[in-house]
Amino acid sequence: MRISVHDARHPDSIGKQAIIRGWVRTRRDSKGGFSFIEVNDGSSLGGLQVIADATLANYESEVKKLTTGSSVTIAGEIKPSGGKGQATELLASSVEVHGWADAEAYPLQKKQHSLEKLREWAHLRPRTNTFGAVARLRNCISRSIHNFFQEDGFLYVNTPIITASDCEGAGAMFRVTTLDLEKLPKVDGKVDNSQDFFQKPAYLTVSGQLEGEIFACALGKIYTFGPTFRAENSNTSRHLAEFWMVEPEVAFNDLDDNMTLAERFLKRMFSDALSQCGEDLKFFNEHVDTTTIATLEKLATSEFRRISYTEAISILETCGEKFDYPVSWGCDLQSEHERYLTEKKFDGPVILYDYPRSLKPFYMRVNDDGKTVRAMDVLVPKVGEIIGGSQREERLEVIEGRMAEQHLNPADYWWYLDLRRFGTVPHAGFGLGLERAVQFISGMANIRDVIPFPRTPGSAEF
Repeated sequence: MRISVHDARHPDSIGKQAIIRGWVRTRRDSKGGFSFIEVNDGSSLGGLQVIADATLANYESEVKKLTTGSSVTIAGEIKPSGGKGQATELLASSVEVHGWADAEAYPLQKKQHSLEKLREWAHLRPRTNTFGAVARLRNCISRSIHNFFQEDGFLYVNTPIITASDCEGAGAMFRVTTLDLEKLPKVDGKVDNSQDFFQKPAYLTVSGQLEGEIFACALGKIYTFGPTFRAENSNTSRHLAEFWMVEPEVAFNDLDDNMTLAERFLKRMFSDALSQCGEDLKFFNEHVDTTTIATLEKLATSEFRRISYTEAISILETCGEKFDYPVSWGCDLQSEHERYLTEKKFDGPVILYDYPRSLKPFYMRVNDDGKTVRAMDVLVPKVGEIIGGSQREERLEVIEGRMAEQHLNPADYWWYLDLRRFGTVPHAGFGLGLERAVQFISGMANIRDVIPFPRTPGSAEF
C-alpha cells in the first residue's frame, strides 16, 4: 500500500507493509552493513528514516550512491523507531531509484543558503524545510478561507482578471494589449484602441470588488478569491506586483457588521493554522520568529479593539513617541503608527474606522459629517494593516459627486451606477491579501518568500 511520509511517521502505521515515494534528504552508511536514508515527499516537515540493508540486490550499485535530491520508491515494513524525535522507521525490502541528482551540481546541499539566494532557485526551493512549510501553511490558510465562507452561506464568485475599470482609482495597473508596441496605430497622435483586441483600453485587475458588488446586490453574500495585480514600482518586503486576494461582499451589511465579519474571519484562519499546521508553525517558531505561535494563540482569542481614525490620531499625537513620519489629522497612517497602536498602546488587534474622505476611493460611504467615510482597517501586531474594507456608498447622487471629486468618468462605471439606480441597498465588504496573511502567520520577513513565484519590479522569472 502506498502511503505518504506524513502517514508513515504516525505510530498507527507500525506493522504495515508500505510503499513510500519521495526525494532523498540525506544518506549515511553504517559500519553494520546498512544505510540510513531520510526520505521526504512534501506531505510533512519531517522526513521518514529508511533502513536499507546490505542484502538488497542493488545496495552496492545504487543505494550506496544515493545523494541529496535523488528520487526513490521504497517498499518495506514500518517499524517502531528507537531514534530520537521519531516514532517510526521503514525497513526497506526494495529501493528503486527514479532520478539521480549530481552532488557536485545540485544546489541544495546541507549548507545554509540565504532566502535571497533561494529566490534564484524558485524551481528547487520548495524542497527545503522553509519553503515546504510555507507551501503547506499557504494551502491550509486557503482551505480555511473557503471553509469559513462556504459554511457561512457565501457564494464563491469568479470575477474577471481582465477589466476596463480601475477599482482603486490610483492608475497603477498593467495594460493588456495585442497591439505591436513597436508599431502602435495612432489617430491624431493617440493610440487607436479600436484596433486592439477589446477595442478599448484593458488592464489586469487590481481588485474584484466592484464586480463582486454586482453579485452581492443580487445574491446576498458572496466572496471572490483570485489573483490581483498592482503596477507599483515598490521594492519593499510587503509588496508584490501579483498576489492573491479574498474579498467578501454582503448586501444589507453596515460597517459594524463588516468589522464583526472580519474579526470572525481572522480568528478562524488563525485557529485553523494552529490546529492543522502544528509541526510547520513549530518550525517557524524555532527558526524564523520565536513569537509566532504565542502571537497567533493570543489573536485567536482576543477581542479586537475598535477605535475611530480621529481617536487614533489623538493617541499618536500625544503619546510622546518619536515617529519617522509626523502625524496629523488627514495623514495616511504608516506601518510604524499602526504597530504602535497594536503593540504598545493596546497590546492586541485594533480596527480603525471612519477615515478622512480624501484618503479613500470613491465607493466608500460618506458619513454625515461630510469629512469622513465608513472605511475600516484591521491592524495586527508586527505588520499593521492586514485587512482593508468599507461600507459602500449606496446613494446615487453622493457616489456621482465622489467620482467627480476624483476626476473619474461616470460613463466608465455606468453598470456600477446602475446598482444604485435599481434596488440599491446598504452593503459592505473587505479585502485580505493571502500573501500578507501567510507572511504574518509564518513570521517570514519578506513577502517574496510566501508566494511560489514572486513578481516584483524587474523580476518575472519562471
